[in-house]
Amino acid sequence: MATLGNPKETIEILNKYHFIFQKKFGQNFLIDNHVLDKIIKAAGVTREDMVLEIGPGIGTLTQYLCESAREVIAVEIDKTLIPILDDTLSAYDNVTVINEDILKLDINKLVQEKNNGKPVKIVANLPYYITTPIIMGLFEAHVPVDNITVMVQKEVADRMQSGPGSKDYGALSLAVQYYADPYIAANVPPNCFMPRPNVGSAVIRLTLHGDKPVKVKDEKLMFKIIRASFNQRRKTLVNGLNNGTEIDLPKETIAEAISELMVSPTIRGEALTLEQFARLSDIIYDKIHC
Repeated sequence: MATLGNPKETIEILNKYHFIFQKKFGQNFLIDNHVLDKIIKAAGVTREDMVLEIGPGIGTLTQYLCESAREVIAVEIDKTLIPILDDTLSAYDNVTVINEDILKLDINKLVQEKNNGKPVKIVANLPYYITTPIIMGLFEAHVPVDNITVMVQKEVADRMQSGPGSKDYGALSLAVQYYADPYIAANVPPNCFMPRPNVGSAVIRLTLHGDKPVKVKDEKLMFKIIRASFNQRRKTLVNGLNNGTEIDLPKETIAEAISELMVSPTIRGEALTLEQFARLSDIIYDKIHC
């Protein structure tokens, strides 16, 4: 039975191993059983699932995952946590702990070896400073994933599910929504963590699309256009694309492409939908390759 998930048990294990929180790893451990239950429920973890957990910490969420999943692979970068995990997970025979940096690990190879290449579920209480690189790395590597359920900064969760015209809408919104359907499953206040973070948090589930919501001739080109559009978001779309280093085309050609999109010549990137960015990308692709 899971024993962690409350302040008393967490403090006991930290004191037992004289653990010192390391700021560089963004360590904030969950101490709320209700939130842990919500994460498991949001991820839809069953006995048929293999779960990849990123950043298990002292094993609080890992214990819950072990009791719900067929197999758990936990990847932890901090070597000082490995003996603690050996202790807190000693009752479970369905977990493997890997002491690696998730950004340097070949996750496709891991999933192939451990789950015969079948889709896994990814669950994590992510360090906030590295949330976006981890999630985008998983998307861009085309790891076979059913869903990704993660604890992130509330502000980041809001950005992931925002639409055109919102102040939170940006390149991250479009990238996430291109690959997955985002759903905020729970808002989590700072007092649910040890130590307390300075910001609110949220559990967000990203369910990967079977088929992408848009088709584009060049995926990388589309994201270059998106990045250039939001790098200077108060500029018009034509000026944003012209001033950015991502798109190497004359301003007149960019203006022509935007005109073909049938939108106002003074429109800003923040007003375009994912579908419009995909169409603009194809128009520009044709102009580059004509």
